[in-house]
Amino acid sequence: MSWKLKYTCDNANSLSPEVKEWVEAKAKWCEPDSIQVIAGTEQEKSDLYSLLQRTGVIKRLSKYENCWLTLTNPKDTARVESKTVIATDNERDTVAAPKVGERLEGWLGPWMSVKDLDKALEERFPGCMRGRVMYVIPFSMGPVDSAFSKIGVQVTDSAFVVINMLIMTRVGVKVLEAIQGNDFVKCLHSVGQPLPSDRPIINNWPCNPKKAIIAHIPARNEIASFGSGYGGNSLLGKKCLALRIGAILARNEGWLAEHMLIMGITNPKGVKRYICAAFPSACGKTNMAMMTSTLPGYKIEVVGDDIAWLRLDDKGQLRAVNPESGFFGVAPGTSKKTNPIAMQTIFKNTIFTNVAETSDGGVWWEGIDKKYGEGVTITDWKGSPWTPEKGTPAAHPNSRFTSPAEQCPIIDPAWESPEGVPISAIVFGGRRPEGVPLVYEAYNWAHGVFIGASVKSEATAAAEFKGKVVMHDPMAMRPFLSYNFGYYLAHWLEMQDLAKGHPMPRVFHVNWFRKSPEGKFLWPGFGENIRVLDWMLRRIDGEDIAIPSPIGLLPKHDSINLDGLGKVDLDALFDIKRDFWMKEIDELETFFKQEVGADLPPAVQKEMDDVDRRIKEMKQ
Repeated sequence: MSWKLKYTCDNANSLSPEVKEWVEAKAKWCEPDSIQVIAGTEQEKSDLYSLLQRTGVIKRLSKYENCWLTLTNPKDTARVESKTVIATDNERDTVAAPKVGERLEGWLGPWMSVKDLDKALEERFPGCMRGRVMYVIPFSMGPVDSAFSKIGVQVTDSAFVVINMLIMTRVGVKVLEAIQGNDFVKCLHSVGQPLPSDRPIINNWPCNPKKAIIAHIPARNEIASFGSGYGGNSLLGKKCLALRIGAILARNEGWLAEHMLIMGITNPKGVKRYICAAFPSACGKTNMAMMTSTLPGYKIEVVGDDIAWLRLDDKGQLRAVNPESGFFGVAPGTSKKTNPIAMQTIFKNTIFTNVAETSDGGVWWEGIDKKYGEGVTITDWKGSPWTPEKGTPAAHPNSRFTSPAEQCPIIDPAWESPEGVPISAIVFGGRRPEGVPLVYEAYNWAHGVFIGASVKSEATAAAEFKGKVVMHDPMAMRPFLSYNFGYYLAHWLEMQDLAKGHPMPRVFHVNWFRKSPEGKFLWPGFGENIRVLDWMLRRIDGEDIAIPSPIGLLPKHDSINLDGLGKVDLDALFDIKRDFWMKEIDELETFFKQEVGADLPPAVQKEMDDVDRRIKEMKQ
């Protein structure tokens, strides 16, 4: 039986000729039963939620306002970095030339030639949407009227992906009107399980983990994702466009696309500054972006909690926008103690994924710090009855909430400013249980780039890696680097030249996670982190409150405000051990040789050599 093109909407004519040609070419390939163009109307949203509820994909949570729960196939719960590829004609465009040894496991998703990728896609996509609807989602990353923004069109056979994209991106006819010719990112997604299915659909969650692939073709401005419905693999505006394709566009156009939060901080004198911070996934970006200050007189406002696009304005000032319009946060560990602002944000108009459900129509997860009530029972993320004695997590460690940013009580007034917000500081950090001090400052921009390039962190549940192994995660971009890392570092260095003499933001490194020999955290974290940010802001204002060290500028004695905090072992928090840092630099040198080789910029090599020299000059 021959396939026929069929639209089930009255707005197909809103597609430009270039968009319509691309959509219909993909439809002919994937053979959906029908095509629906998403306009973003309230009626359309209501219909999609009703459809997903009827088919058992989502369940209404009666305890909250317009909140929903979905439980995925247990094999589809995180980003699949090992199946994420960048396809270019020249491998060196994507992967730097190593000098020695083999590449580190889990470092960068494999490169593929465009020819080989096309073959892999041809083995997967033909007929993959049979029995399903192809949804066409025109979306904007960033405010539609901003010079920062990029337009994408995603086609998908998952209504669940549609309702998440409606939260995480700006969707609708206004976006279609903004498309000029062929200037849009082409995003193709399928769960990879056509109907009728030859395999069981577990949890009403179609997917095809064995054939999963998340592919990026920069030369064609295309993304193709197959086999997964998990957000990081299927919401193609997020990591795929905003970071991987975004980073390549940024290099070509002279800006940065980074895995960073953006927050506004107003000090007790009424002076407001914005900072960006880059931490690996599940290392506290959302908690920091939504911080509740424990120091009186400070006001925190959030622009974004995950991704920042940074451009220089005509005066050379670095400015940032959050390209997303929602929060895709990790649920476990989120509580009124760790992030009260998130807890005020997420209990309306939110989709929860793989959390536990309470019998009174609510949700629960590890670290939520609240009892679930007498007589209330728990169903875990796999749909089974749960008690603490079961010995397994009630919520998946990477369970998520998807919430609109606009309902956050501390959303910054300028969060959708087309011009972006001016950035005064960039902060790097990761989970380092030993050796790395609470905070230190770069000596200059090149040193700051080196500090970002040297970030390491314990692996988290956001990807498929197991255990608490400390991994290199430069700039917190390891899973999202889409072009030669040496060229990426060179582009960061180049930004100072593009600023035409305007001062670049100061660069800092933080470590909230240092532990004592007994395994106890040395720093209380969360809202108390304002004390470290206070020190940074005073440094930006020019206060003489730092002393040089082999790795960077450390706070002078008593320069961090500890009023009312209780006993904190600052000596342990700021101890720099020569043996630890000699090993750190040796490992970093090996890492650069293996992963960057001849493409390492000389300026980064010089900064590493300078740190190495200063460490060796330390007294034993």
